Amino acid sequence: MDKVNYNRIKAVLAEVNVASKELAKHLDRTESTVSRWCTNDVQPSVEVLYQIAKFLDVDIRELLVSTK
Repeated sequence: MDKVNYNRIKAVLAEVNVASKELAKHLDRTESTVSRWCTNDVQPSVEVLYQIAKFLDVDIRELLVSTK
């Protein structure tokens, strides 16, 4: 079964030129946790998605894969 991409965190990090290491430090999370979000192995909570969006200065919807 193919892995489903639920979030676009990795793509948005690249678009705004921010390293995952910086995001991990800002959120006080491990680099491993952020890596797992970026590879869609696990998903951050809505609260964490909000924090990510604020840090990256993007609309939270940009972090999610559209269902339409």
